[in-house]
Amino acid sequence: MLPAPLTMQVRRGAVVELGALLADSRVATSGRVAVAVGPGQGDHIESLIAPQLDEAEVFRVADGSVDAAVTLGADLRKGAYEVVVGVGGGKTIDATKYAASLAGIPMVAVATNLSHDGICSPTASLVHEGGKGTFGVPMPLAILVDLDFVHNAPKQLIRAGVGDVVSNLSAIDDWQLGNTERGEPIDGLACSMARTAAEALIGRTDSIESDAFLTVLAESLILSGMSMVVAGSSRPASGGDHEIMHAVDQLFPGTSNHGELAGIGAAFCFFLREDKARVTQVVDCLRQHELPVVPADIGLSDEQFAEAVALAPATRPGRYTILEHLRMQDNEIRDRVGDYVRAFGR
Repeated sequence: MLPAPLTMQVRRGAVVELGALLADSRVATSGRVAVAVGPGQGDHIESLIAPQLDEAEVFRVADGSVDAAVTLGADLRKGAYEVVVGVGGGKTIDATKYAASLAGIPMVAVATNLSHDGICSPTASLVHEGGKGTFGVPMPLAILVDLDFVHNAPKQLIRAGVGDVVSNLSAIDDWQLGNTERGEPIDGLACSMARTAAEALIGRTDSIESDAFLTVLAESLILSGMSMVVAGSSRPASGGDHEIMHAVDQLFPGTSNHGELAGIGAAFCFFLREDKARVTQVVDCLRQHELPVVPADIGLSDEQFAEAVALAPATRPGRYTILEHLRMQDNEIRDRVGDYVRAFGR
């Protein structure tokens, strides 16, 4: 049976109506509920939630670190809560997902941003002393997306969600390559879900200013996360594109955000596959939504980007993608990056 949230709602005013969801006996029965909010809009969110939930206790999540998640997890265990609600962007939701797993209780995600597919994914991306790591966690019990908050989020972060969803197309091709070349098992349902998420978005002519587009973006990000639950791994949404992203994060931390780097990585991987139709489609989509396309758009030189491509396979040992398949030497990587920039640089 397909694991799925009890409910998925994308609309304006979702935070205000959170109490109605938590009154559902499938979510909570005793009313013992914890709410985790981030540092940015915590006061405002708490003011909206407090009148609805008499028995709720609000916790502040300092950041998206392992330490913050472990601290929250300890508080949740001590309070004997029935469910925890994470309200905020990706860092707050990821920290809450991990804390909920430590406390052994279900989690409800209320997203106020749409920057990547972590809303519903079975992973939490958290910062620790050694850098940034990905940790396996149960998926949320229910998911709400509040479009009022999304409209007020930084535009760059919302656009980044487009890049993350579109990169599914590259990840699926990589998974199919692993199946063909190495006999790696592949899940057709997970592929279909991840592809559907990307195709629903890539051909649209509207953008983040409209509720209709944001609704499709939210649904696509959630569907992408669910594809990973079905697959039991990040395979349908993370291929060579994400390997490049992780390599950039390691070599040049703070360069750009998750979705922007995934988008560039996907375009470059399609270029390496010599799939002219798809690389053109991906690049056109990135440009339509004002996302970076070439290294200079994120402040990297061609040489720095080539260095990241060379490191990329080491970020996911055992994963087979177009990068592992081509086994390019450093000079070949530099040549291919140069060709890509000449083809698609402004």
